[in-house]
Amino acid sequence: MNFANVGSADRMLRIIIGAILILLPLLGVVVSASSTLGIASMVVGMVLVVTGFVSFCPLYRIIGASTRAKN
Repeated sequence: MNFANVGSADRMLRIIIGAILILLPLLGVVVSASSTLGIASMVVGMVLVVTGFVSFCPLYRIIGASTRAKN
Protein backbone atom coordinates (compact mmCIF):
# COMPACT_ATOMS: atom_id res chain seq x y z
CA MET A 1 0.00 0.00 0.00
CA ASN A 2 1.39 3.38 -1.04
CA PHE A 3 0.87 6.16 1.50
CA ALA A 4 2.51 8.92 -0.55
CA ASN A 5 0.28 11.98 -0.87
CA VAL A 6 2.78 14.71 -1.78
CA GLY A 7 3.43 15.36 -5.48
CA SER A 8 6.68 16.34 -7.21
CA ALA A 9 6.20 20.13 -7.27
CA ASP A 10 4.92 20.08 -3.68
CA ARG A 11 7.97 18.03 -2.61
CA MET A 12 10.42 20.48 -4.15
CA LEU A 13 8.67 23.51 -2.63
CA ARG A 14 8.61 21.85 0.80
CA ILE A 15 12.32 21.01 0.65
CA ILE A 16 13.36 24.47 -0.58
CA ILE A 17 11.14 26.45 1.81
CA GLY A 18 12.02 24.12 4.69
CA ALA A 19 15.75 24.56 4.06
CA ILE A 20 15.32 28.34 4.00
CA LEU A 21 13.35 28.28 7.29
CA ILE A 22 16.13 26.23 8.88
CA LEU A 23 19.04 28.27 7.52
CA LEU A 24 17.77 31.82 8.13
CA PRO A 25 17.88 31.59 11.94
CA LEU A 26 21.15 29.64 11.88
CA LEU A 27 22.75 32.39 9.82
CA GLY A 28 21.13 35.10 11.97
CA VAL A 29 19.61 36.72 8.89
CA VAL A 30 16.14 37.45 10.28
CA VAL A 31 16.09 36.18 13.85
CA SER A 32 18.48 34.48 16.23
CA ALA A 33 18.51 30.68 16.32
CA SER A 34 18.09 30.81 20.09
CA SER A 35 14.93 32.94 20.01
CA THR A 36 11.47 31.41 20.19
CA LEU A 37 10.70 32.54 16.65
CA GLY A 38 14.01 31.12 15.40
CA ILE A 39 13.37 27.75 17.02
CA ALA A 40 9.80 27.67 15.68
CA SER A 41 11.09 28.50 12.20
CA MET A 42 13.62 25.66 12.34
CA VAL A 43 11.02 23.15 13.62
CA VAL A 44 8.57 24.06 10.84
CA GLY A 45 11.45 23.89 8.35
CA MET A 46 12.42 20.40 9.55
CA VAL A 47 8.83 19.18 9.25
CA LEU A 48 8.64 20.52 5.69
CA VAL A 49 11.95 18.93 4.69
CA VAL A 50 11.04 15.55 6.18
CA THR A 51 7.57 15.48 4.62
CA GLY A 52 9.13 16.51 1.32
CA PHE A 53 11.68 13.70 1.39
CA VAL A 54 9.23 10.97 2.44
CA SER A 55 6.40 12.24 0.18
CA PHE A 56 3.88 11.93 2.98
CA CYS A 57 2.04 14.68 4.85
CA PRO A 58 -0.02 13.63 7.89
CA LEU A 59 -2.15 16.77 7.62
CA TYR A 60 -3.04 15.92 4.02
CA ARG A 61 -4.07 12.44 5.22
CA ILE A 62 -6.33 13.90 7.93
CA ILE A 63 -8.13 16.27 5.55
CA GLY A 64 -8.13 13.80 2.64
CA ALA A 65 -5.98 15.93 0.34
CA SER A 66 -3.26 14.88 -2.07
CA THR A 67 -1.02 16.67 -4.55
CA ARG A 68 0.29 13.42 -6.01
CA ALA A 69 -0.82 12.49 -9.52
CA LYS A 70 -3.15 9.52 -9.74
CA ASN A 71 -1.67 6.54 -11.63
